[in-house]
Amino acid sequence: MSDVSTVLYDAPGPVTRRRQRLLSALAGLVIAAVLAWGLYAMYRNDIFNDRWLVLVDPPRGQSVQNVWWDSLLWGGLVQGTLKAAALAMPLAGVLALVLVILRTTPRRAVRTPATGLIELFRGLPVLVLMMFGYFVFGFSPFASVVFGLVIYNAAIVAEILRAGLSSLAKGQAEAGLAIGLSWFQNFFIIMLPQAVRVMLPSLIAQLVVLLKDTSIGFIIAYHELLRASQLNYNFFGNESRLPFFVATLAIYLTLNFTLTRVAIVVERRLRQRGQKVVKPGSRVAVR
Repeated sequence: MSDVSTVLYDAPGPVTRRRQRLLSALAGLVIAAVLAWGLYAMYRNDIFNDRWLVLVDPPRGQSVQNVWWDSLLWGGLVQGTLKAAALAMPLAGVLALVLVILRTTPRRAVRTPATGLIELFRGLPVLVLMMFGYFVFGFSPFASVVFGLVIYNAAIVAEILRAGLSSLAKGQAEAGLAIGLSWFQNFFIIMLPQAVRVMLPSLIAQLVVLLKDTSIGFIIAYHELLRASQLNYNFFGNESRLPFFVATLAIYLTLNFTLTRVAIVVERRLRQRGQKVVKPGSRVAVR
């Protein structure tokens, strides 16, 4: 049996493979040169001085635990960023499910207003929604951040699910209705699970976006990771701005990478569960 990659394209020959290795080596050298130039520029600007000691030996009577655990990890990440994201994710999912039901219902009188709400919510910046909750509704900073994240991401997720439903074959819905299922039963039993499986990569990406958007909350004085970093370099002085910026960047990258990897594992298991692999030559019993 021929390899799948050779169905549409010929397998690369020796000359092509040699050219690909050469181009890959050149690209690696260019990337290494850019990184070396950046490090040298930082060295010339005296970036690698004792300012980094604030992360391992902070002055002004503070300890490493005060900087990392009490301020950045526990005070900023857990009690701020993760707390808002953990509440906003399920609420946005529930609201998105309601919106996509209204958006895809056969009744036009319900579908049209739902479409308008989705377009309105996803057209507004997250910061505007947060500030609307803070200044207009008088919410607390935490409630305002959650409000903005829920409204915006619910509209995006609803549109992602609608696109997944539209990508399914019409026979899926017709088959459910043909066996006597109601519209709601057909939606939840047949259509929605397939749409979630199809659009799972986009849903995962939106979860990462929601997590990162919690950083906007520092503008309305919500104490999350970025706000904790800002308070730290304000306390220790402007020289510590870069170390705390790099530390915050490393925490965000680690968090988002972990979330992405976990979501990829879940996606792979869901896809394997939804697929039935039949080996060549095996017999399928028919009862």
